[in-house]
Amino acid sequence: MKKYRLRPWILLFPCLLIMVTTVLYPIFRTFLFSLQNYKMTEPYNRKFVGINNYLKVLGSQDFHSALKNSLIILVLTLVIAFSFSIVVGLILNKKSKISPILTAVAIIPWALPPLVNGIIWKFVFYPGYGFMNKLLINMGLVENPIEWTSGITTTLFVVAIVVAWKVIPFCSILILASLQNIPKELYEAARVDGCGKIDEFKKITLPFLLPSFSIVLIQITIAAINVFDELVSITGYRLDTATLLIYNYMNTFTYLDFGYGSAITYIVMILSGLVGYLYIKNIAKED
Repeated sequence: MKKYRLRPWILLFPCLLIMVTTVLYPIFRTFLFSLQNYKMTEPYNRKFVGINNYLKVLGSQDFHSALKNSLIILVLTLVIAFSFSIVVGLILNKKSKISPILTAVAIIPWALPPLVNGIIWKFVFYPGYGFMNKLLINMGLVENPIEWTSGITTTLFVVAIVVAWKVIPFCSILILASLQNIPKELYEAARVDGCGKIDEFKKITLPFLLPSFSIVLIQITIAAINVFDELVSITGYRLDTATLLIYNYMNTFTYLDFGYGSAITYIVMILSGLVGYLYIKNIAKED
């Protein structure tokens, strides 16, 4: 009996070893770094400082600015991506000969690497005479080119569009799957009762879509929080438009302050975990 009880653990041991060495150990090591004054520029001045790095991060104006930028991108991305995902999902759900082609084309932005997405949109919003400026000037909406990536607000708006453009295809497919699970008989019965398109959407479509909305919101939130390559490709490593991940990267690998950067990492992990917990709790309530 003991032999058979040990067999599963023996088979799992290689996977557990890999997980411990590549996931758990780095997390634990990062936590130790966050409690030390660990700067690569001062390798012999390494010492234990407790929670001083955390207090330093929480009191930093640059951290507050990065947190605000991350929240702005998150809110803008949620509004843009969520609304467009519903619209695209409804369009893809229309039965036509080109529906399969449209579905395949819709996946392309999601399949492209984040850096490529950023470079494409950088040319669209090029401050000089990019596509967007040319379009607005030709339409007579503006007289001079807009410096899209020079100001903080416009830069964050552009980044939110890039992130939304990438995540909309996947979210649209999730909504499309929910739409295709709605029994057609419900729509037929609604039409017999004299319901219009708006009533059909409110009383039939929307209730069936609600379970998928939680997953869609989680996907959008993850994409917005993890924005890195898109922002770097558009603006580079600018402190005024830096998000939490950019701010963390700059302190850890540019300024080589591993202790301070590790503290930022754990604060971001806690914030992300809190957001995930709230979403999971919301899903559990709906179930």
